[in-house]
Amino acid sequence: MTNLEIYNLLNKRISDENILQNESMKKHTSFKIGGNADLFVKAKNIDDIVFVIDICKNYNIPLTVVGNGSNLLVKDNGIRGIVLKVCIDNIEIENKGESEAIVTVGAGVVLGKLAQVLLQNSISGFEFAAGIPGTIGGAVRMNAGAYGSEFKDIVMKTKCVDSDGKIIELTNEEQEFDYRKSIFKEKQYIVLETTLSLKYVQDSNAIKAKMDELRTSRLEKQPLEFPSAGSTFKRGSDFITAKLIDECGLKGYKIGGAEVSTKHAGFVINTGKATAEDVLNLIEIIKEEVLKKFKKNIELEIEIVGE
Repeated sequence: MTNLEIYNLLNKRISDENILQNESMKKHTSFKIGGNADLFVKAKNIDDIVFVIDICKNYNIPLTVVGNGSNLLVKDNGIRGIVLKVCIDNIEIENKGESEAIVTVGAGVVLGKLAQVLLQNSISGFEFAAGIPGTIGGAVRMNAGAYGSEFKDIVMKTKCVDSDGKIIELTNEEQEFDYRKSIFKEKQYIVLETTLSLKYVQDSNAIKAKMDELRTSRLEKQPLEFPSAGSTFKRGSDFITAKLIDECGLKGYKIGGAEVSTKHAGFVINTGKATAEDVLNLIEIIKEEVLKKFKKNIELEIEIVGE
């Protein structure tokens, strides 16, 4: 099936401006790296997502789902088939009891935007996530966390769609949250919206102060001035990966345009014109050096897609 034929199928329901052909993934990842997607589709509601899943299933078209692309490395030859960007952006706040706030959020909402809405409504418990550059869908999928908190601590339930296009709702327990993973990664479910349990507070200044404090910490410790996909590697069960990389003397080590950050050894950054191949080669050297020096196998936190 040609890309034009797939485009025409998609266009029966989804408007022209939401279907991009031969789209550079550099525009859609925080790493600013990657080849082109055959077709890039922005889905703004649940029906559009189910429609795309049905097309992919019926015509055997590869499907790749993305959010804000902040934890993603796209390979240099791009992505075949359809890349689906979930753009559901509803935010609904329900007051339950004296202090509990039940917040239902579309998977396409960027965490920073939600943090500002919650601040305006004097709702606390989300401060840890304010500086994470992803969307709600991606954050739930990978159980994103920072500063001692994770999404598993605040998620009540999540609506998602399975590979057959069936919509299901999962409780916190059913989402099988663990360190940087969940059932959504294991079973390739697509997050549609999630419901969070948070708290109203009297003084929103305390929320703002906490967000400002964490933002300052990020600016001081992380190389936010360079494109990256955030922390490249997971923490180990009994070690801090960035510390091991630093002790291998790899800070500032460079292949092409990819470099181990001199500010934080856990970040591989794009210094300007890095290719995915540069990043992948650098990752292999980091893994080899840590294994050689410390006998530790380190695992990626970022996801790699494409060819």
